[in-house]
Amino acid sequence: MARPDKAAAVAELAEQFRSSNAAVLTEYRGLTVAQLKTLRRSLGENAQYAVVKNTLTKIAANEAGISTLDDLFNGPTAVAFVTGDPVESAKGLRDFAKDNPNLVIKGGVLDGKALSADEIKKLADLESREVLLSKLAGAFKGKQTQAAQVFQALPSKLVRTVDALRAKQDEQGGAE
Repeated sequence: MARPDKAAAVAELAEQFRSSNAAVLTEYRGLTVAQLKTLRRSLGENAQYAVVKNTLTKIAANEAGISTLDDLFNGPTAVAFVTGDPVESAKGLRDFAKDNPNLVIKGGVLDGKALSADEIKKLADLESREVLLSKLAGAFKGKQTQAAQVFQALPSKLVRTVDALRAKQDEQGGAE
């Protein structure tokens, strides 16, 4: 029978998997406590970095409906649970790993979809959600301006065409 403390740990981890937008598994072998503290700060406010036991975390992930991470639970493992913008946390992990090669990104999950380590690095290369939304808004505004110019040009072009036809008819009428 499972010990109550282990059952509670599994339940807590399963809830973290369910409530997170993303979870990134890393290997932290060789990092000091001070480096782990720096890593936690670099992930941003919307991420929690926890050193976990592989067996309990694997059980919790399966309880949360995530079975794609099973192969990644080997060696010393820590999980970054992301509740906010996953790009910000991915950037924090990538940048920290550049400075500290002992941190190895194993893989993760984003909105229930498995991600490889390379996909997490590609995610880190994206611009933040706010920047992408502002670019999209700018593109929409630009398209609206272009559409307004086209719609304004149509009536004036029609008026010029009618005036040209009238002038041509006047010339032909005066020539007869």
